[in-house]
Order: sequence, then structure tokens, then C-alpha cells
Amino acid sequence: MKGMSGQPIPAEILKLRRSIDNIDAALVHMLAERFRMTQRVGEIKAEDGLPPADPARDQQQIARLVAIATEAGLDPAFAEAFRAFVVAEVIRHHELIAADYAVGVRAEKPPPLDTFA
Repeated sequence: MKGMSGQPIPAEILKLRRSIDNIDAALVHMLAERFRMTQRVGEIKAEDGLPPADPARDQQQIARLVAIATEAGLDPAFAEAFRAFVVAEVIRHHELIAADYAVGVRAEKPPPLDTFA
């Protein structure tokens, strides 16, 4: 296989790319599973009249994930920013679910992930 420059791509790069592609696929599947779980959390919160966000839980999770990232050799600031992106989307879903419940409509599935929200 050749790259854009016409030079052959080293076999090691091709092997690494296959692993990277597998990891990307796993991340997408894990995020989908995570959003299925948070969808249900949003429904329970709406049923019980709880707010979409939980600042105390958020602070606990930030501290926990910063520690995990540090131990894993991942930039903790990146881990925190990634988590903030995901949690912002979860809260958006929870707000939509709560709004549906407020008018008597039960949400059947989460809205699509909006990466530009």
C-alpha cells in the first residue's frame, strides 16, 4: 500500500492503524452503551423529579477519572475535557427527557449524538 506521497507505507504503520481502527470501533460501541445507560438514568430522574445534572457526582467522577488518567499515562486535562464533552451531551439528553416527561410524553430512545451542540 502506498501513501499520498506515493511512498510505500511501512508494514508496522499498517499494523498499528488496524489496531487504532479496532480501538476507534470499540470506543464508539462503548459510547453507544454508555448513552443507553444514561438514557435510562435520565428517565428515572424525570420520573422522580430529579434535576438532569448532579454536580456532586460530577466532581467525584472528575477526581476519579483524573487519577485514572494520570496512572494510565494520559493527559488528565484531555481526559477531563473528553468527559466534559460526553457529560454535556448526557445532560442535554436528560433535559430533553425531562421536558418530554413534563408534558406527559415518555421518551422512547435518546436523540442522536450531536457533536456540534
